[in-house]
Amino acid sequence: MPFALLNTLSKSGGAAMPDGDHTARYSHAGALTRRAFVVQGAACSGAVWLLASCDRVRPSQEQRKVLTANEWNMVSAITGCIIPTDHEPGAIEANCVGFIDGALANEEAQLRPLYQVGLRQLDAVCRDRFNRPFLKLASTEQDRVLSALESEQLRAWGSPDITPLAFFATVRTHTIIGFLADPKYGGNRSYAGWQVVGYPGPRHRSGGYLPAQMLSASKIRAIWGDEI
Repeated sequence: MPFALLNTLSKSGGAAMPDGDHTARYSHAGALTRRAFVVQGAACSGAVWLLASCDRVRPSQEQRKVLTANEWNMVSAITGCIIPTDHEPGAIEANCVGFIDGALANEEAQLRPLYQVGLRQLDAVCRDRFNRPFLKLASTEQDRVLSALESEQLRAWGSPDITPLAFFATVRTHTIIGFLADPKYGGNRSYAGWQVVGYPGPRHRSGGYLPAQMLSASKIRAIWGDEI
């Protein structure tokens, strides 16, 4: 994804998510489709702004803060379905679960119950449909369950206060932010997210980017060393 397009989306507020099959939006889509999803989702959720100015979420370390071991593994698997690994790194390589855990321990602490209830209900849905918990499902089965969360037609979802869509939308937003926010906040490990979308990193301390670089007419040396 050209840096110029990322910059344009961040200014315009992004585009609406495409309609159609929900699973294709975040599972085994091609690289360009995935990049478009990440950038559009980031623009809609405000994550592009967080690339260089995230003050809301405090740094997260590798060790777990509030998620239990099972919750950590479930959230990690969900993020891996939302931004999968193919020939480029995905949410798991970017440690999006670490970002989420750190956020829930700090400024997003009010959403901790949503994750607790949502993950518990997700497992109940999986046991109802497949007689197995989420972590024991095949990747295609996990995709089908996550896609079904958006329809909110799940007979085993037992929470009247937290809807399946609210749970999934929250995890999806946190995943995208964790994929694109500055690595010091726990996600975007090794600049994985920035490399996928073609964002070279902030340049506030060195005078910013030249107009030609902003328009992708001139190369930029990215923060990880490559010219893009």
